[in-house]
Amino acid sequence: MNEESSSLGRISPAELSRMGANTISESIGLEILEVQHGRVVGRLPVDERTHQPYGLLHGGASVVLAETLGSVGSHFIAAPRGKGAVGVEVNANHLRSVRSGWVTGTARLHHEGGRLHVWHIDIEDEEGRAVCTSRLTVMLVPKLEKPTS
Repeated sequence: MNEESSSLGRISPAELSRMGANTISESIGLEILEVQHGRVVGRLPVDERTHQPYGLLHGGASVVLAETLGSVGSHFIAAPRGKGAVGVEVNANHLRSVRSGWVTGTARLHHEGGRLHVWHIDIEDEEGRAVCTSRLTVMLVPKLEKPTS
């Protein structure tokens, strides 16, 4: 993501990296590519970090991608208002298996309320075929800080 692609102010790739440090996102190689108000794009490698025992993309990895994209989008809407954003419900329909390469998720804000955001997230393989579709509900809460230890 570059600063020009964001309509939320100056979100640098370094800031996104810091947010993801020492989290599940970092562990599985998740990358945020673009952040705009109401739209977040990211990708996830399909490899030994994200496989289930049959060598396919683990459904839970798709859910991590979906929840991360929506939560990042809500964070950058909520933070300037002095609030945090936490996922409270996520569902996913797994539509196609993937063995290798990358999957890309696009989160779109479906509802922006004062206390709740609802995101729709579509995940595709490298050929643009649907892999997973998900819905995430995020609650806005008093500001949260990342622990320093």
